[in-house]
Amino acid sequence: MRKFLFLFFVFIFVLTPVFFVHAVEPIKILLVPGHDNEVWGAQYGNIKEADMNLSLATKIYDVLKKDKKFKVFITRDKNGYIKEFADYFSTQKDNIILFKENAKQKMQSAIFDGNFITKTSVPHLSASKDGAIRLYGINKWANENKIDAVIHIHFNDYPRQTKWQAGKYKGFAIYMPEEQMTNSKGSIVLAKNIFTQLRKKYITSTYEGEKGGLVPDQTLIALGSNGTLNADVKSILIEYGYIYRFGNNLKRQAHYKSMADLTVKGIKNYFTSPQPSP
Repeated sequence: MRKFLFLFFVFIFVLTPVFFVHAVEPIKILLVPGHDNEVWGAQYGNIKEADMNLSLATKIYDVLKKDKKFKVFITRDKNGYIKEFADYFSTQKDNIILFKENAKQKMQSAIFDGNFITKTSVPHLSASKDGAIRLYGINKWANENKIDAVIHIHFNDYPRQTKWQAGKYKGFAIYMPEEQMTNSKGSIVLAKNIFTQLRKKYITSTYEGEKGGLVPDQTLIALGSNGTLNADVKSILIEYGYIYRFGNNLKRQAHYKSMADLTVKGIKNYFTSPQPSP
């Protein structure tokens, strides 16, 4: 009986396709705390999303950088954009705009030729003109610097009458490139790894458009819309929860720690453990 069981499990393992993520060490991770001090995104009372995004991203950065297998970058700190990125956005502005326009033209051609089918996505607020340039700039920089994964950190919101009013939705969601996008394959598996960890403590979003917690999207610049991220640059955007659910400062700080630890565990699982074929 024991021999039979052993052979059965060997048989199952052989038939289950797995792959290993062979990123050349150090594995390069770029953290993008969403928004900034000028356009801070959602707000609940005096709590600004940009500040929450930065606090959580910094926690993730501090945990991940302790592992020598990873080289971690972050786009901004408490003083604003890191000099490398501020300089890049400034000196490369014209090239970033050209990069964006060329990508849009190629995508329109692909749509016209029937090689890319547009699908309805969850409605999003449009980025400002400068914000869009920065997001496209981050994609261009990630391609040029051979970044293995870009993690965009956000907290969610839904229209409310005033910034002091709580909304009805709760829970987290991870946005990932829709399967037709060039960088979707690895991004989807990375998203699933982080999702598995966050799901241990947090519920998935109760908003209908984010049902299930893993949300494919074609339109978010952060995910490489218009083909602006290379195939080997994984990119996801995590909405860790609805901002009005984090009004208590002590609890908020505790959530940052647990969210950071779970996110890092998901990242490490993806890059260091065998993965089932997507």
